[in-house]
Amino acid sequence: MTSVKTIVFGPTGAVGSATARAAQEQGAKVVLGMRDPTKPITGLSPEDEQRGGIERVHADLSKPETLHEAVTKTGATRAFIYLLFEAKDGMKSILTTLKSAGIEYVVFLSSDAVPDSLDIRESDHIAQIHGEVELSLKEVFGAGAYAAVRAGWFASNSLRWKDMFKEREIKIPYAEAYFDWISPQDIGSVCGGLLSKAPRDIDGRAGPSVVRIAGPNVLTQAEAVDVVAKSLGKEVKITSLSFDEGVKFFVSSVGLPEPAAKALVDIIRIRAEGGKADGGYEGLRYEERVANIRKYSGREATPFQQWVDENKKEFDV
Repeated sequence: MTSVKTIVFGPTGAVGSATARAAQEQGAKVVLGMRDPTKPITGLSPEDEQRGGIERVHADLSKPETLHEAVTKTGATRAFIYLLFEAKDGMKSILTTLKSAGIEYVVFLSSDAVPDSLDIRESDHIAQIHGEVELSLKEVFGAGAYAAVRAGWFASNSLRWKDMFKEREIKIPYAEAYFDWISPQDIGSVCGGLLSKAPRDIDGRAGPSVVRIAGPNVLTQAEAVDVVAKSLGKEVKITSLSFDEGVKFFVSSVGLPEPAAKALVDIIRIRAEGGKADGGYEGLRYEERVANIRKYSGREATPFQQWVDENKKEFDV
């Protein structure tokens, strides 16, 4: 059977690079769509790229003309995309360009904040902007020709604390909020698995338009701080931030637009008030989300402790 050719946009990110590796390992021919094709990629050495027959091509999601050229030049028929915050049309023009250039199937890194009904409160900015892209995918590509991977709370979000670990004080809003701490590598493995197979090859049925995935460990932010601190051999204290202080942190230190920062802190607040049940971290629904990692990637979900131990150098303390 001829290998599918897939273009992965954003391969320098943790999820993007893991997606590229997983797709290649599972038989796809991979093209890396990059704003700067000379930029090194963590976890994907030049030797790995050469051995796997991976190509690089200039492509910028914010510039449709580069997308059309990249797809037609390489002959890619599948694509991995991420949210472009600055897109004003639910990325519809980007998706239309990709389809006209020859892309037949798209995997989109979405958010678990998006409800199944797609009936989203206007104030829920994170769910809204991801949901708009999902609606555009449905309109442009249609059911069976895309998969929105709705991932939970990234384990790598804990890296936002790395400068605080140097000061021995972790300042976070709502430390009692529960999250699932999913490994970016697991997310990429699921996305790569979806890209490398025909939509109905995974279990013999038509492929899903939505795949929800979650990490195997539900921990409060305070518990996650403790896991990191013990792995690093550090003692730290936790200081609670107010809502507004939390928004300021995500805008100034993380670089989120203010509406997204407010929506994120509101999610954290709600999780703190609602406990595990609010995040869907109990019962069959949660178990299915964890099981989807193995179903679509062929690997077991990575425990948070393991992810921290494997990435200690990233905390640089």
